[in-house]
Amino acid sequence: MLGGFPSQGSALKLKNVLLFLASIVVSILVAEAAVRYIDGYQMFAMPLGNPEGSATVDPAVLDKFPLAAGVDRKWFFSEPPPLPNRRKVDPEWQKIFHYVEDHNVGGMEFRPADPFKAWNSAFAGDPCKHNFLRHAPGMLYLYDPPDGEARPPYRYMPDATQPTGLVTNQMGWRGAPIETPRGDKTIRIVFVGSSTTVGPPHLAFSYPELVGYWLNRWADSRKLPVHFEVLNAARESIVSTDNVAVVKNEVAPLRPDLVVYYEGGNQFELHSIVDKVPPKSAAPKVPPATVAPGWLQEASRYSAIAARIRAAVGMAGPSQDGREWPKPDYRLQWPEGLDEADPDLSYARLPVNLNPIQRDLDEMRTAVRQVGSDFAVSSFLWMVKDGMVLDPVRHKYILEQLNSGYYPFRYRDMERLSTFQNRLLAKYAKTHGLPFIDTARYMPLDPDLFVDAVHTNYAGLRLQAWITFNLLLPVVEKHLADRSWPRPTDPTASAPPTITPRKITFACQ
Repeated sequence: MLGGFPSQGSALKLKNVLLFLASIVVSILVAEAAVRYIDGYQMFAMPLGNPEGSATVDPAVLDKFPLAAGVDRKWFFSEPPPLPNRRKVDPEWQKIFHYVEDHNVGGMEFRPADPFKAWNSAFAGDPCKHNFLRHAPGMLYLYDPPDGEARPPYRYMPDATQPTGLVTNQMGWRGAPIETPRGDKTIRIVFVGSSTTVGPPHLAFSYPELVGYWLNRWADSRKLPVHFEVLNAARESIVSTDNVAVVKNEVAPLRPDLVVYYEGGNQFELHSIVDKVPPKSAAPKVPPATVAPGWLQEASRYSAIAARIRAAVGMAGPSQDGREWPKPDYRLQWPEGLDEADPDLSYARLPVNLNPIQRDLDEMRTAVRQVGSDFAVSSFLWMVKDGMVLDPVRHKYILEQLNSGYYPFRYRDMERLSTFQNRLLAKYAKTHGLPFIDTARYMPLDPDLFVDAVHTNYAGLRLQAWITFNLLLPVVEKHLADRSWPRPTDPTASAPPTITPRKITFACQ
């Protein structure tokens, strides 16, 4: 019929076409969700962001190491309650965060989260003359260190929820508010370290917080009249000398029962035992590969399927199959007279900065002992093994960190030195009568548990926490048995040494 409604046959054809198109759209969405899950992307992220791996752990993995006495395996699958001090992000902070994201003139030196740190005024000096603080968006927060020294370079802003998701207590430490005054039955444990201890800020909890949660589950199951307060004084990008200042000025005044040190990445440098190291400028940014067309590169920012296709295109070039990238020849010169299996702590030229690290551990141990506390050392996790083959998409950042960030060092040498580092830390603990939390011994060397070579994803973080909890429990039981924990509270103890940062504004020419 002319000028009227379409015929019944035409309407049916249109309906079939629409159903066909809808089925294609649904199939693509399902496929996109499946690839995002497999490759570890956040399910609803736009743009795609970085692959982070699975948030779940295969239950069979838990059976590969022994549980401490009285531990119920089911606890692993439970989560702490939400942090009571998490709140909405200040809109002005959110605005500044996005501004730095969009105008990131400082690159990796000054990042979007950096305006929300309280910078040590002795470290900052004149911000416009500072090598990276000059990139700040015309404002910074500063605090004055109690000892006037430039370490640590910063503290997190206290009592804050940052645009990154990080939640801090009154000390500016990650996590729930600190119990003030401390209860008579409270056992206080503080973890110190760097980014691998503080954990990714967007995740709900760091590994020390999970350790504390499971310690309290254990205490409740045993009907013990104690409460565990596990605190996280770590912050990213600091080294052992910074941690000395953290322990002396922040941790020791809280008179913890135990301080646990976990770090081993930021000073891991092989240069001292390698002859004629090629310059860092020679490091490849990415391995040689077939360049994907521009439209595919743009699509891969938003679609996991497109990212997979882009990776497949790239694999047409050499060194894109997940194997170690080609490295130049160099000669590793093991220090003469140094026993690799039984290291001499007093050896004058230990590799990977283990001499200054030991001196800093001595200072931390002394500061902790002076307030009647105990000190423990943990082994450190490195996701590196000679001959390992990785997935070029899921494990992109492991590949790039090991092959570009640690250029020109070979996997086998990094594995060898990370093993030696843990061996020395174990001997240090034994020599000084300290607990040694050998997490690296039991942690599976599975790249799906890592974001890069040292940072775990949430699945890896949970597993690291579970292993640490089980290894720490015998130490706890020993102190409960001899009644040395919880330590008597000090009625004259002052409030936690928090800070009141001040905001400064400036305009660099």
